[in-house]
Amino acid sequence: MKKLDQLIPPRPFLHMNTTTSASHSRVTLLSRRDTYCKGEQLDLLLEMRDHLGRRKEYGGDFLRARMSSPALKAGASGEVTDFHNGTYLVRFTLFWEGQVSLSLLLIHPSEGVSALWRARNQGYDRVIFTGKYVNGTAHIFTECGLTANTSAELCQYLDSENEEAFYCVKPQHMPCGALTHMTTKNREISYLAVKEKSLFQRSNVGVEMMKGFKHITVSRCNKSEEIKEKCQIGMKSPVPGGYTIGGKWNTTFCNQMPLNTMKVNDCLKGKLIYLLGDSTLRQWIYYLPKVVKTLKIFDLHGTGMLKKHLLLDAEQHLQIQWMKHSYPFITNQLYSVREEAYIPREIDKIPGDKNTVLVISLGQHFRPFPLDIFIRRVISVQKAIERLFLRSPGTKVILKTENTREMHIDTERFGDFHGYIQYLTMNNIFKDLNVGVIDAWDMTIAYNSNNIHPSDQVIENQINMFLNYIC
Repeated sequence: MKKLDQLIPPRPFLHMNTTTSASHSRVTLLSRRDTYCKGEQLDLLLEMRDHLGRRKEYGGDFLRARMSSPALKAGASGEVTDFHNGTYLVRFTLFWEGQVSLSLLLIHPSEGVSALWRARNQGYDRVIFTGKYVNGTAHIFTECGLTANTSAELCQYLDSENEEAFYCVKPQHMPCGALTHMTTKNREISYLAVKEKSLFQRSNVGVEMMKGFKHITVSRCNKSEEIKEKCQIGMKSPVPGGYTIGGKWNTTFCNQMPLNTMKVNDCLKGKLIYLLGDSTLRQWIYYLPKVVKTLKIFDLHGTGMLKKHLLLDAEQHLQIQWMKHSYPFITNQLYSVREEAYIPREIDKIPGDKNTVLVISLGQHFRPFPLDIFIRRVISVQKAIERLFLRSPGTKVILKTENTREMHIDTERFGDFHGYIQYLTMNNIFKDLNVGVIDAWDMTIAYNSNNIHPSDQVIENQINMFLNYIC
């Protein structure tokens, strides 16, 4: 938290005029030429100014850089370096030849970033949890949450080893063990000042800074391509870690092998695959039967989309299961909490061996809460993975990072700035673990996805990356 507080210092918001302006800021293409070579780097210098045209003297703006060639279905993210003095370096690697367009979005000015960070860490009550208690034919709904800030008698659901706690107001004439279901809805509450909210109006979010820029031309220039090693677990993924061309994802730090049906079936024979996380991983469960035609859905009963999902191929001894992570889980559906378990607890139940694979993903459901909840959970997951590796070093673990989502949603609750901070946090906590990383953040910027549930094309390329790690 200290590291992040230093990264996002408080910025006074006096007036809209003193905040960063996309139209007044200056973007300079360094070493401008008529044509560029594939593989070269292209640098832009960005000088931020406010709405009165005055130079900004501090950084902290939330920017998104992307290069693309729509005709080629090509895209990649750019790398942004903040010099903390109002100037930025934006670096693009020219991965393909042709006409390339550049985009630089000012998603939020630094004053907006500072306001979001302060507001996020102020309250745990942006989401109302409602628990359903059942006793025979009678049922009662009571309010629940991540903190115990009420004088009412409470049911406490504690996981002391992982320092996790969840509370519900105790229903009359029912035991705490009678909790069966949970649902959530957003509370009408905000920790932003009225004038701060103007920074997050639709017209002020994701403003293009390169409107007047013409595209650039990239040629082959007879450069030889270096031969990369096959993708393996433990490799560090740079930014950008890949690019899309013809709609297909290409990694930049390792060599993705083409996998035909026979290779995939051979590789997955006898595998136990656990997908632990949110609905962006559940998308894999829905897509995988298209990749492995022999996989069949096995009905474990339960209702709705949030129950445990199981895919089986009995002949190949292949089992793939998806299980959602525990609180906080935000949905207006009523879901069963009877098999509710925190991911660290689930990892501890897995014996592990060379044919066991875990994929972990969390983030979207943590965005509306103070960051300490997310940090504590990720550290618990990290420790559980370390324990797993002690008893079974051959088990493979893959981290799928959070992805971007819709640009114009409830920014204070669900905006991508919160996701980006979680993405940086998770990468930092996991950096010394021997895990494979599927950088869904980088990928969804390249695909210009902007959807909490990316398209099948993105999911297919995530699964392809996963198969490259384990096959």
